[in-house]
Amino acid sequence: MKFFALFIHRPVATTLLTLAIALAGILGFRLLPVAPLPQLDFPVILISASLPGASPETMAASVATPLERSLGRIAGVSEMTSTSSLGSTRIILVFDFDRDINGAARDVQAAINAAQSLLPTGMPSRPSYRKANPSDAPIMILTLTSDIYNPGQLYDYASTQLAQKLSQIEGVGDVTVGGSSLPAVRVELNPQALFNQGVSLDAVRTAISNANQRRPQGAIDDVQQRWQLRTNGELQTASEYQPLVVHYNNGAAVRLSDVANVQDSVQDVRNAGMTNGKAAVLLVVRKSPEANIIDTVDRIRGELPELHDVIPAAIDLQIAQDRSPTIRASLHEVEQSLIIAVALVIFVVFAFLRDWRATLIPAAAVPVSLIGTFAAMYLCGFSLNNLSLMALTIATGFVVDDAIVVLENIARHVEAGMKPLQAALTGVREVGFTVLSMSLSLIAVFLPLLMIGGIIGRFFSEFAITLSVAILISLFISVTLTPMMCAYLLKPQVKRSQPRIRGFGKLLMKVQNGYARSLGWVLNHAIWVLMLLLGTVALTVWLFISIPKTFMPEQDTGRLQGFISADQSISFQAMRGKLQDFMNIIKADPAVDNVTGFTGGSRTNSGSMFVSLKPLSERSESAQQVIARLRIKLAKEPGANLYLNAVQDIRIGGRESNASYQYSLLSDNLNDLREWEPKIRQAFAALPELADVNSDQQDNGSEMNLTYDRESMARLGIDVSAANALLNNAFGQRQISTIYQPLNQYKVVMEVDPRYTQDISSLGQMFVINSDGKAIPLSWFAKWQPANAPLSVNHEGLSAASTISFNLPEGVSLSQASEAIDRTITALGVPSSVRGSFAGTAQVFQQSQSNQLYLMLAAIAAVYIVLGILYESYVHPLTILSTLPSAGVGALLALELFNTPFSLIALIGILLLIGIVKKNAIMMVDFALDAERNGNLTPRDAIFQACQLRFRPILMTTLAALFGALPLVLTSGDGAELRQPLGITIAGGLVMSQLLTLYTTPVVYLMMDKLRRRKKKVLVAG
Repeated sequence: MKFFALFIHRPVATTLLTLAIALAGILGFRLLPVAPLPQLDFPVILISASLPGASPETMAASVATPLERSLGRIAGVSEMTSTSSLGSTRIILVFDFDRDINGAARDVQAAINAAQSLLPTGMPSRPSYRKANPSDAPIMILTLTSDIYNPGQLYDYASTQLAQKLSQIEGVGDVTVGGSSLPAVRVELNPQALFNQGVSLDAVRTAISNANQRRPQGAIDDVQQRWQLRTNGELQTASEYQPLVVHYNNGAAVRLSDVANVQDSVQDVRNAGMTNGKAAVLLVVRKSPEANIIDTVDRIRGELPELHDVIPAAIDLQIAQDRSPTIRASLHEVEQSLIIAVALVIFVVFAFLRDWRATLIPAAAVPVSLIGTFAAMYLCGFSLNNLSLMALTIATGFVVDDAIVVLENIARHVEAGMKPLQAALTGVREVGFTVLSMSLSLIAVFLPLLMIGGIIGRFFSEFAITLSVAILISLFISVTLTPMMCAYLLKPQVKRSQPRIRGFGKLLMKVQNGYARSLGWVLNHAIWVLMLLLGTVALTVWLFISIPKTFMPEQDTGRLQGFISADQSISFQAMRGKLQDFMNIIKADPAVDNVTGFTGGSRTNSGSMFVSLKPLSERSESAQQVIARLRIKLAKEPGANLYLNAVQDIRIGGRESNASYQYSLLSDNLNDLREWEPKIRQAFAALPELADVNSDQQDNGSEMNLTYDRESMARLGIDVSAANALLNNAFGQRQISTIYQPLNQYKVVMEVDPRYTQDISSLGQMFVINSDGKAIPLSWFAKWQPANAPLSVNHEGLSAASTISFNLPEGVSLSQASEAIDRTITALGVPSSVRGSFAGTAQVFQQSQSNQLYLMLAAIAAVYIVLGILYESYVHPLTILSTLPSAGVGALLALELFNTPFSLIALIGILLLIGIVKKNAIMMVDFALDAERNGNLTPRDAIFQACQLRFRPILMTTLAALFGALPLVLTSGDGAELRQPLGITIAGGLVMSQLLTLYTTPVVYLMMDKLRRRKKKVLVAG
């Protein structure tokens, strides 16, 4: 009593304290970063290594395996996967969620150093690492196009100038340059001319390497001056290499131009990039795991003027894709929903109280509670994101509850003739324990969430803490500011408002009288109500088991990511044509704004595409509908598949794949894996619950096996190393020398003329110079025949691995897909040597499924414990918790009605309902107990009177919470798919619980009272 009176009698101090809370919140709001969701990135590090010309199997055995053995000793590694392809290896390390990325990076560098002695000596550079997740969608894509500069020159500016500056920006984790390669001098040898001149490929390589040397020459000091020595030992351009003498034939000089076409070109001609049908070089920017997307994008945009300054005016630098606009639009939509929710809640209060003075009191409590929460969010290191703003939107209906309960009780005393000051003191004292019970029991729902580790715990904790802080502030405001304002704003004579409001009051009175009559009948037929309650329990369990489930709602971020997978033996020229064809099909779709893509590199049968859709206001289809429409058109392209995925704000794991979900196969026996992977993939492809089924196992590439006749080689004076060097020199795009320039280093690349790389018969024209100086054709000591060979070799841990990835057709949930996969694996009878499991998002979904029931039970147990402590009773908490089944039925039926799968967002709604619907029971039980103790009423009369007295605040608080959730249900803008499941769950649960708990709670109260009295009699008799 003294605590309440302190604030009521000191209005100035109370007002200033409230203003201080609001000002702290405003300051916190201005400092909060902006993000799509809470920070949910796993620490991921990507290690890259290269050995030009090495086969995938060679890369896996000689590069990947030594590195994996060393990296596998690092503490906190939760997943290690690798992909080895022609000339390159990529190892992805995913660390435990709480592992510091910087400490992990130091351990990775130490592991690389430890494995260095085991790696091949011919590697052009040491393995490197980057703190970036390659499976994460880019935050920005920049394109360079020009009518003057060729792709190699564009690539040079991109990699030498722009990529360096972008990588230095805080928050940028990785900048990938695609679409071409660095400039180079290409030496394309003519085997026939070499044969005629008697010059070997290795002799040409040696001559070029010796002719281009950059070594120190020293200095000469004479009496007066010091002279630095410099020679013309370096060659820079193709024109300087052309007259180079590579051999003498009968005294005549054989120049490089006599046996080769020497031109200024690029290191790797098997790369191509495009944007909207035009050749382009792409800069694909990904953030580091700990970075904020919006802040990083803003920093990049701030650097764009400087980036434009370092490239020629003839190069057009454009932003092809930006991840931030849809995030900002989504947050703007949530902010609008928050404002609408506040307005609707205040309208509900006004409709019931019919007095502007009384309405002003909760109207002040709501914004102060919400704004003050921003200060706590800043201190906790949170961000303004969809989840935290949804928490505040839902909190609108909660924070007003305490103020409504206090205000309504004080107003009731004022209407009864009590002076406002005395009414404030009396009213807040009567309901002080009630609002404390309501608030603490609601916060108790979230206590188990704060104890969960990993990504699920991080996801829930920010929402839970934000909402809990808002509730605590509202509790403080409701027992300080609210009664103080009631004491000085409410008048003894409350004037009735306009006829419309008066009509609503009459309607409310009729509803209340009808409720009183129906409640009397219900109390006389309690057995039917108990049967109904048991029925809701059974129905809740059945609905929860049967409802389709998913991890997160499918988002429409306005961006699609595509992965091209073509025939494993496709040539680069054909692959470039496929890229162009796919881009033309996508660009023609009316919902598409722009499209960029690239192909080439170590895997010539694959490519990547990035598609930006038009804003939601300019298209009528969702991203999934656009994908479904395009899938039909893209399927008509022969020899290649394009898999399109809608980019999501949450993608778990670091595994790269062509689709959104992954199923991983592991085996220590590579032959078993190669046998069963196609069978499993084909079975998955036949399932209607899956779409875009594909695999990263590529072991059907074309290979030409050369078999040496070693006896013939010995007779002809040829060794194996010379024969292997011939093939590498001819077909390996061998980098044989380096051209040093001020800003970068460029390579001299040697191979045979492209005309000879397009026909297998050209092997017969290759020759080796033997120990006697004679030209010996390859066909004299070698035979060749075609065979299949892997284009990539995949590991997980140290086991051979293959990942089958898939998307979901429209209308299919992840739970339905996983159940179909489990049935298929069981039916196939996969041997124990092949181990299968879900990976990435699908794996976390499986883990979350096993935890959801325990989480809800833990929340209920926490509420029971808190209520038991507050009421000093084992029985009354059960009465209060009897409200939960009806809310569960309403929530799950609403999800079914709106065809919305049960996701983590819906789970949050269920947990919130556990805290919301029990408020009605708390208000009934509190007043019933008080009536029994102080009014000497029977339990039946006490609960009947409590239901009548609390009917108006129960209806007010329920409608306030319902109207707070309605903006989330009715939202249709950016990010609506994230908000709707929460609004649907809460709205459905509130409607059903409001209809049932007004009757079930008093019945359960009387039943529990009888059990308590019967037990007491037994104890007394004993």
